[in-house]
Amino acid sequence: MKPKPTLIQFLLLLLSTSTSSAADTIPLNSTLYASSPNQNWTSPSATFVLGFTAAASAHYVSITRNGRLRVWTAGGTSPGGGAADATASLRLLPDGNLRLVNGSSGAVVWQSDTAGRGVSSAALNDSGNFVLLNGTIPIWSTFDNPTNTILPSQNFTTSRVLRSGLYSFNLLPSGNLTLKWNDTIVYWNSGLNSSITADLTSPSLGFQSIGILSLYDPTLSSAVLMAYSSDYAEGTDVFRFLRLDSDGNLRIYSYAQGSDNSTERWAAVADQCLVFGYCGNFGICSYNDTGPVCDCPSLNFEPIDTMDSRKGCKRKMEIADCPGSGAMLQLDQAEFLTYPPELASQVFFAAISACRLNCLVSSPCIASTSLSDGTGLCYQKTPDFVSGYQSPALPSTSFVKVCGPIVENPSPSEGVTKGKSSSLHGWVVVVAVIGSISGMVMFEGGLWWWCCRNRATFGASSAQYALIEYASGAPVQFSYKELQRATKGFRDKLGTGGFGAVYRGVIANKIVAVKQLEGIEQGEKQFRMEVATISSTHHLNLVRLIGFCSEGRHRLLVYEFMKNGSLDSFLFTTDEESGKSFNWECRFKIALGTAKGITYLHEECRDCIVHCDIKPENILLDEAYNAKVSDFGLAKLLNPKDHRGRTLTSVRGTRGYLAPEWLANLPITSKSDIYSYGMVLLELVSGRRNFEVSAETNLKKFSIWAYEEFEKGNVKGIVDKRLPDYELDMEQVIRVIKVSFWCIQEQPTQRPIMGKVVQMLEGIVEMEKPPPPKAAAEGSISGTSMNISASVSPFSTFAASAPGPSSSSSFRTAEISSFVSRSNG
Repeated sequence: MKPKPTLIQFLLLLLSTSTSSAADTIPLNSTLYASSPNQNWTSPSATFVLGFTAAASAHYVSITRNGRLRVWTAGGTSPGGGAADATASLRLLPDGNLRLVNGSSGAVVWQSDTAGRGVSSAALNDSGNFVLLNGTIPIWSTFDNPTNTILPSQNFTTSRVLRSGLYSFNLLPSGNLTLKWNDTIVYWNSGLNSSITADLTSPSLGFQSIGILSLYDPTLSSAVLMAYSSDYAEGTDVFRFLRLDSDGNLRIYSYAQGSDNSTERWAAVADQCLVFGYCGNFGICSYNDTGPVCDCPSLNFEPIDTMDSRKGCKRKMEIADCPGSGAMLQLDQAEFLTYPPELASQVFFAAISACRLNCLVSSPCIASTSLSDGTGLCYQKTPDFVSGYQSPALPSTSFVKVCGPIVENPSPSEGVTKGKSSSLHGWVVVVAVIGSISGMVMFEGGLWWWCCRNRATFGASSAQYALIEYASGAPVQFSYKELQRATKGFRDKLGTGGFGAVYRGVIANKIVAVKQLEGIEQGEKQFRMEVATISSTHHLNLVRLIGFCSEGRHRLLVYEFMKNGSLDSFLFTTDEESGKSFNWECRFKIALGTAKGITYLHEECRDCIVHCDIKPENILLDEAYNAKVSDFGLAKLLNPKDHRGRTLTSVRGTRGYLAPEWLANLPITSKSDIYSYGMVLLELVSGRRNFEVSAETNLKKFSIWAYEEFEKGNVKGIVDKRLPDYELDMEQVIRVIKVSFWCIQEQPTQRPIMGKVVQMLEGIVEMEKPPPPKAAAEGSISGTSMNISASVSPFSTFAASAPGPSSSSSFRTAEISSFVSRSNG
């Protein structure tokens, strides 16, 4: 019988808190000094070190990994943050208390409060856990008293908290994970899937070294996946950890051996500006080309600290000191964040003008936000703290109470100094002349519009201007009526996919494809943000998004039109002539183009986009048969609460193209797309569905039968019979078949990354013979445990090392097996 999660937790805790015979114990009266930074206490393998580290003029007692990565700090959760002076010392006192003291003053900076509890020694384990021991019994440990980091095998319960400045991370008794500002404002709350109805009794979190954050409880039959690293289980020497950063975001990081930097692999809050208080009081968060930036609402405010914009802003003149009445500064496309518990008392229904006026005449109100998403909601902000967010994607207008007159922030183009004004006098004259001419042109244009606005062709001109806006790189917003008219009432259906039906439309004499999305439950703001992300991806092998419609319950996307439709209509047609015209050269071009498009999504975008539904129906062909991947990024538009609950639908993927991790309920990463692509690649070669079963395949799934034929050397038996031998490049065909078998390996770590797939297809990288896509030792597909000890991949950049009896790979393999067995339990 499989052990309960609580037993697993107990064993992990026992392993992490107990000391082995090889552990170096630290006796009572041992002391470390800030003046001797090379003096420290180490774990048996010297992987972790406890000692003094310096930052500016302060000194901290920290546990670090390899002397670089800080994972715990003494007093890190206290108001002073554990900062000591250069005379400080850390001593394990004879009474068992561990104490950090400033030598110059004798002031206690931090202590463990373990005096009189029988502590006889201490030890730092190779798990990174520092333990105070009574013999071999742990009395106190850093794992039980974390600061801002959770390490692999560390047990995190409802009684513990991570802190970083004003931010904190908690596990609630309900199983929800929360991020709070100042212990009051809950700006992130992630709960269990709605399909899990158990009443938890003693929930706890466990973080595995492969990058999976799971929830355990005696009432749960198996661990519940809460978050995972985008590179889970990849690499043989990667250290992963969970950390609450000073910017208020909770992240999973990967840290490679010998590296000075950690790589972010998951973040709780995808949009950093939605972290409450990120830019301080009255600070406005927005984005530039590199990331989030902070600014003041207007020149009526000034930064609290000119060297740190995140500390917020203050009014140059307080409202109480105004010589006259206050005024309302308007901020377009901005909102002031409102989260529980303040939400209920500060929201009501009001039009934009009423939202502004009510705040102006109400003395407690200092700011307000009017939503323009069709809800008619108005949020009023009262002292003490206002956190702002401004973005072109926000359908809201905000107001801030200030002392008049209102002084707007200068635009980037402004800022010419008075010392230069005299030299620019000639330019001023030129600008004035050009301005006058422009005014006349605008006046005449206005007259033309007034006279011609009712003509039938005028709407087409507006659409033409919209497409000019699209050409600038921005997604165009269409009204539902415009798209209804463009598609003739949605009559000319091109097809139906997992996200909804697609219709042919005409906008400004340009043929477009209009997709009516189904199952999209996000609000206006979230939908616009995802559309902005999708529209920012530009690649030759991606279908380009022209615009969108978000109006009431209607969610539509407008794409460029692909003249030759989708790949499946050519591959699986019964029309012999159609199949013959689709020659090998064309197929290889499609295979390579598709791979390049997916490579861009996985490796070249600012954020990795996992498609989740690679299949021939989502590979479209233009007039020159160039392949373009469609429907990328749409998985993020689904209701997140339902995403993991949906089973084997086109929303999560399509049967026949699903990677094994879907079926084992393991995290989905870019490697899942690799598997789907491998199946498509095999279909390009064979011209038939990969899951096809027939007498010719001995009633086996085609991909399994194809590998058996490949091993026998019967490559031509796999190739589409409609392709004549004389046009085949057999070297190329064999290369494509081998790539497909590497892509559909059971283990994600055995599959190549997409950039490597492109190199393999082009013949740049040499390949060894791929192992069978399914090992003989695996069980049925519904309850399979993955074949962990598969053959070693020949590609060093993504190879999984052969596990030995004491290697880290062996330990990682055991973790994967444990997780899979729990998930299938």
